Amino acid sequence: MATVNVRLRDVREEDRERLLDWRNSPDVAAYMYSDHKIGRDEHDHWFDVVRHEARRRYWIIEVAGEPVGLANLADIDMVHRRCAWAYYLASPNVRGLGVGSFVEFWVIEHVFGDLGLNKLWCEVLISNESVWRLHELYGFQREALFRQHVIKNGHAIDVVGLGLLADDWAERREAMAQRLRDKGFTIETRSPDQLNRLSHRDTCQRRPHR
Repeated sequence: MATVNVRLRDVREEDRERLLDWRNSPDVAAYMYSDHKIGRDEHDHWFDVVRHEARRRYWIIEVAGEPVGLANLADIDMVHRRCAWAYYLASPNVRGLGVGSFVEFWVIEHVFGDLGLNKLWCEVLISNESVWRLHELYGFQREALFRQHVIKNGHAIDVVGLGLLADDWAERREAMAQRLRDKGFTIETRSPDQLNRLSHRDTCQRRPHR
């Protein structure tokens, strides 16, 4: 099986226009909380803030060197050792290749391995079933159902709240790693001792930086 070359890199100034186009594209906007068309001033303010705020982190997802989507962490809390996350693929050409699954694996590894956090959580529109089912496959537990939480196109939409603990990931990691290997991705194997250390961290190895 051919290897899919995926990497996540920091957002750069050259991504400003691309991200405005993506944020306003119907395929992406359909699963966001807001419905309005994002204007230049609003976008520039958002872009300038998120690149320098310590509690957030954004990456451009690239496939074979081409930008195809965005992943991010939000509400990074080093005291309570948790953060939220989200991602989207703006290019329909890469869907079905396992890119979203690889991004999920990469972000989880970064949160628990590099940042030393204990919990990763997210909110997903109930209509975005493929994403919340992928989260559940990776070990996320459904922790909340926010009924009629968001208005989209004049309709009240439920939102699913999900959470993953470092202990959960230590149990689930190898199965998800093998799933990616079967799709042609190269994933490091970890020993039981490494997984045990991953799920019982008291402090972080390094703080997030932008």
